[in-house]
Amino acid sequence: MADVATPSAATVATSDATASTASAEKTKPQFVKPEKPDEEKFHKEESKAKKEHAAAQEKFNAARAKQDLARPNNRDSPNAKRQQELKSELKKIGELQRGSKSGRNAIFEKMKKLDEQIKSRQNELKTAKGRINFRTVDDVDREIDRLQKQVDTGTMKIVDEKKALSEVSNLRKARKNFDTFDQMHKAIDELRVQHLEQKKLLDDPEQKALSDKYTVLQKELDGLKAEEDDAHKNSRSLKEEMHKAHAEMQEKWVALKEIRDNYHSQKKAYSDYDYQARMARREKHKQEQKEWEANKRKEVAAQKLEEASAPAYQDDIITAEGLIRYFDPSAIAAKEESAPSQFTAAAQRTVDAAGLKGTKLVKKDEEEYFMGTGGKKGKKGKKTSAPKPATEGKFNLSIGVIEQLSKSGVDAPSSQAGVPAVVEKLKEKLDFWKKDQDRKTKENVAKAQKEIDRLEAAEDQAEHGSKDTARKPAQKNQAVNGGHVSATAELEQEKDAVADAAEDLKQASLEDGDEVLADA
Repeated sequence: MADVATPSAATVATSDATASTASAEKTKPQFVKPEKPDEEKFHKEESKAKKEHAAAQEKFNAARAKQDLARPNNRDSPNAKRQQELKSELKKIGELQRGSKSGRNAIFEKMKKLDEQIKSRQNELKTAKGRINFRTVDDVDREIDRLQKQVDTGTMKIVDEKKALSEVSNLRKARKNFDTFDQMHKAIDELRVQHLEQKKLLDDPEQKALSDKYTVLQKELDGLKAEEDDAHKNSRSLKEEMHKAHAEMQEKWVALKEIRDNYHSQKKAYSDYDYQARMARREKHKQEQKEWEANKRKEVAAQKLEEASAPAYQDDIITAEGLIRYFDPSAIAAKEESAPSQFTAAAQRTVDAAGLKGTKLVKKDEEEYFMGTGGKKGKKGKKTSAPKPATEGKFNLSIGVIEQLSKSGVDAPSSQAGVPAVVEKLKEKLDFWKKDQDRKTKENVAKAQKEIDRLEAAEDQAEHGSKDTARKPAQKNQAVNGGHVSATAELEQEKDAVADAAEDLKQASLEDGDEVLADA
């Protein structure tokens, strides 16, 4: 048999994978990870800037309102519009009050007359009481009793006694006037009650509410007029104040906008980086998967190439020789000695067994011969030991011998007479296999090499099958301008890859089936 030189497919696959990995590392895009924006810090700064801008805007609106107020004959200013509203409301209230003025005037006249009567009666009562030195009737009675006791004692002079009696008489007359005072008090109280009743007629809740509202509106109108007069005096300073407030408001707005723009730009940069990183990881995984699949295919091809390089029909030859020795032990040597390899180590010393006496112990593996199994090398099969030669007059075959004859394509003999024919058939097949071994080995190597070429072509087709072949790729298949790859385009590419892989598996299965049939 001729030794067939085979290229190391595993070495080629490893070198290709290393080269592709190195080139991928060179062309791999580099991304610098930006700092992730602090959302909590952004919201705090934004809230602070918004408050400052709102305060500046409020200040500007107040300054502009004053400036509008200072313009002469500016009827569109808030102050002028409010004055018109107040004047209109005051006019309506005045009309309502004038409608009830006639009835109120009569009440006022009656109240005035009652006041005059009350004052007149009070003056009369005061004058009458001024003539008497006593305030109450009890005081008068006590004075009368005192004078009367002095007169009754008889110790007074006649002149003093007459004077005392005269005073007692006057006091008794004055005592009668106190009843008149009570009647005058009652009359005054009645007049006061009438006055209160008339006053209640004036205290109408609706009229009081109108009067209070009129007072409030008039006060507000006076304040607006004073503010307008003050604004006219300071027109120039108000204009400068408005411009200053506007500049401050713009400054606060620019600061707020800058905070928002910085945050959103950082957020977009971080989002773009995250997307690019995910795309890079996906591409890396895709490339690694592609390299793994390519290496796997090449390893399978290398294994097939190594199997094909083994001598063809080797298992069949071993099986046939074992069967021939079984049926005709004298047909061939018990075991062919293989030529010693040039790399076999030589024995350092030899043992002369001539002087040894006794029975030689035979090893079990020399005593029994185990025949090889059919099929290709590398596949596991059941090895059965060759049974002892059949004795004359009795012909029995074990299941293992029958199976090996079937694998060799020879029918098992039914009797001892059919053994020579079986041996001849086995010798013919053995002779054919030995002669055809070199050709078949080369054929197997060529077939394995063809399989390697087919796998490489399939790999190239899978790599370029779903990509754009034009000089300018379609934009939907490329992530340009920060956009996303079209989902439809990705789905089509995945479908193409699945179809290519299915086609490869189908072709490999068909060729493996053809090879098995040819070997059989």
